Amino acid sequence: MTATAIQSEPQLAPHVLALDDDPSIRQLVCDYLSANELRVTAVATGRELDTVMAREAIDLIVLDLRLQGEDGLQIARRLRESSAIPILMLTGRAEEADRVMGLELGADDYLTKPFSTRELLARIRALLRRARVQATVADAIAKVRAYRFGGWELNVGLRRLKAADGRSVELTNGEFSLLAAFVSAPQRVLSRDQLLDLSRLHNAEVYDRSIDVQILRLRRKIEPDPAHPSFIKTERGAGYLFDATVETVR
Repeated sequence: MTATAIQSEPQLAPHVLALDDDPSIRQLVCDYLSANELRVTAVATGRELDTVMAREAIDLIVLDLRLQGEDGLQIARRLRESSAIPILMLTGRAEEADRVMGLELGADDYLTKPFSTRELLARIRALLRRARVQATVADAIAKVRAYRFGGWELNVGLRRLKAADGRSVELTNGEFSLLAAFVSAPQRVLSRDQLLDLSRLHNAEVYDRSIDVQILRLRRKIEPDPAHPSFIKTERGAGYLFDATVETVR
């Protein structure tokens, strides 16, 4: 296991955990990130990663998917099952299938080898900023018991949708999470990436390629005329907008 230097105020610096079985990559990542106001711990195996995570608070993981004798995709799956920690994957240029699978398993971004250390730092900082925003939104959502819009009521705690006539409408986990994402940000255009981020706050298995399908199904359940939606409107080239006045019940 290789650990790097710590900043003068380590309690304020985000802690990055890097898993790569190439010692030169580990040293490169450690040297560059620790010189740019980040704490870094670098490990060579999944077992070492588990040991560090058991004793340290980690803010972000840089994970090489091609490990000798280990499956980085399985490690990514295991991490996402137990934590929402941001994951930045490292892959080879020709490994498109691994990148797609890693993203579908819940990784947040990827970088191909060989990579620029400046781009690595920029992507890490972007993921850390996004994680801070998610934490703020998650805290606000946690205080909401229900959302009401256009005669509908979405009970967040019970994960139940009720129509104006009192009937309950069954939602899949993905549909619930997408609807919760929309009502938490009404009158705002949300890109697919933003919808994915907000959906993860509700522990949903929503993937980029399934968003359009799940929105179509959601429209069939809440729209008076799904062919001409009045709630979930498509903003071409940008994403979707939830066009309704939303009341929160706290």
